Amino acid sequence: MMSFVSLLLVSILFPAIQAKQFTKCELSQVLKDMDGFGGIALPEWICTIFHTSGYDTQTIVNNNGGTDYGLFQISNKFWCKDDQNLQSRNICDISCDKFLDDDLTDDMICAKKILDKEGIDYW
Repeated sequence: MMSFVSLLLVSILFPAIQAKQFTKCELSQVLKDMDGFGGIALPEWICTIFHTSGYDTQTIVNNNGGTDYGLFQISNKFWCKDDQNLQSRNICDISCDKFLDDDLTDDMICAKKILDKEGIDYW
């Protein structure tokens, strides 16, 4: 009984990040508002995401002295804040771990900022 209570307390205090491995069709539905943004068609977004993260929201890659997070592989050097890079510019004003869950709303907002400032070549 004690171990059950301990497990229950741990699961309440430390909820698991809800990650998702999207299919191409699921991702097309979720990202439909990205279609045409910055002149980038939805199929190009889908292809880019496949090659950067394999449609997996929990993808984390160490890259050139920084860390990239989530489907869009958003860097902690400029776009989000984490414990590894306290000097991040955090342009998207968000914690990097927010890019590891299955809610893509904040990911898409930040990706649009990146596209506006860097273009599709960021990816």
